Amino acid sequence: MAAPTPHRTDDWWRDAVIYQVYPRSFADGDGDGTGDLAGVRARLPYLAQLGVDAVWFTPWYLSPLVDGGYDVADYRTIDPAFGTLAEAEKLIAEARELGIRTIVDIVPNHVSDQHPWFRAALAAGPGSPERELFHFRPGRGENGELPPNDWPSQFAGSTWTRVPDGEWYLHLFTPEQPDLNWAHPAVRQEHEDVLRFWFERGVAGVRIDSAALLTKDPALPDYVEGVDPSPFIDQDDIHDIYRSWRAVADEYGGVFVGEVWLPDAERFARYLRPDELHTAFNFNFLTCPWDAARLRRSIDDTLAEHAPVGAPATWVLCNHDVTRTVTRYGRADTGFDFAKKRFGTRTDLDLGTRRARAAALLTLALPGSVYVYQGEELGLPEADIPLDRIEDPMHFRSGGTDPGRDGCRVPLPWEAEAPCYGFGTPSEPWLPQPADWARYAVDRQSEDPDSMLTLYRQALRLRRTQPGFGDGPMIWLSGDDNVLAFRRTDGLVCVVNLADAPADLPPHQRLLLASGPLHADGTLPKDTAVWLRT
Repeated sequence: MAAPTPHRTDDWWRDAVIYQVYPRSFADGDGDGTGDLAGVRARLPYLAQLGVDAVWFTPWYLSPLVDGGYDVADYRTIDPAFGTLAEAEKLIAEARELGIRTIVDIVPNHVSDQHPWFRAALAAGPGSPERELFHFRPGRGENGELPPNDWPSQFAGSTWTRVPDGEWYLHLFTPEQPDLNWAHPAVRQEHEDVLRFWFERGVAGVRIDSAALLTKDPALPDYVEGVDPSPFIDQDDIHDIYRSWRAVADEYGGVFVGEVWLPDAERFARYLRPDELHTAFNFNFLTCPWDAARLRRSIDDTLAEHAPVGAPATWVLCNHDVTRTVTRYGRADTGFDFAKKRFGTRTDLDLGTRRARAAALLTLALPGSVYVYQGEELGLPEADIPLDRIEDPMHFRSGGTDPGRDGCRVPLPWEAEAPCYGFGTPSEPWLPQPADWARYAVDRQSEDPDSMLTLYRQALRLRRTQPGFGDGPMIWLSGDDNVLAFRRTDGLVCVVNLADAPADLPPHQRLLLASGPLHADGTLPKDTAVWLRT
């Protein structure tokens, strides 16, 4: 396997470990039950001790929170539930003093229906300049009673909503998230201004939500499944937008990571050309089952699709949208698919935890950067949310069959014996915490040399201080097909045993770290990983 394109030493993002903070659920500083920026600021020493290089915040902007903040009413204002703009600026600066960079989340495909632009569009009526900022159209049928086309939703349900004057507007997500018209120059200018606004406040990068959805076929034709190109995904003119964004980022030394769900490797790589995005999330790996052949293929495919454009790969096991890793890996089907989420799926948490520990060492040893979703370092499982407490629109728009994403968004446990596990008092958290979560609390795990938190702290310390980690070449080692073994530079070797039988370790000088105890004869148990120095 060829080595990636050489890079400058200041390209921190090529090797970074980036921690994802979901602000509502990280830490509550004012005791109202909702996580906030004050809570994050108080816990910055925890993130520094963990050893992360940057923090990515999911949207903290003014929002009705219909879709967890991804319905933005004002990109330049912090939602009062989280704090103030001045507090965000302090957080960015204080984190940087601890060596932690900040990445903010931009949602360019759509805004909230409470955004001033959309409210003005509703008031202005058909044919107005205000409506040109969105996709308003007359309906089909004798009296315009049918939607303008049959595009499928990113959630369940319709992608069109009719307003009282008879026109329909497009929303690929919920009706409260109207899609912007990216053919309009004002939309493009506004977002470039928003990027500058946050870069000038010291952020190091921007995560781009739904990055492949922005531009649409102007004819808005019907969708035909299996026929490319899609009229609303990965349109060719989207790359002009990201070239202009890259020019803005380069002014400030900023970086981008795109949420790009595309099955076509060549088209995916286009987003990572040197004048577009720096990185993109690796959903192929995130959804991959705990299977040696599938994981090997996912890793090979990932590195191959990044190599032509010289971009580093990213590795992630979980985020705020998908089932927690220890839960997913403890099920019969260890992959992830939104369409397969169902209530009552049986889970072996001991098995899932063992595999999640091994997967952590696997991802942290691969070439490129790594994203860690809050709570993964604690080994948190997916929580079962009572039906009357579910908030996620994916649940409601599925007719109640999909449990939604709230189970991976439950507030973190900090202190085993404190009310609400130290998340914040006196109010009950916005989502209920399971009754048995004291065992996952940060204070309890910090004292346990065998805890998931201790494993992550050790792994991140070694990744930062030992040679061979981060971006660079890797070579697979020969052996059992159900054992993933590869060599990095400076004699670093990672071995992950997915076979039913114990695996022999290659000759080595030192065992750096193991995800679990080895057998007495020195062999590697099933669902266990090690880092070696040969």
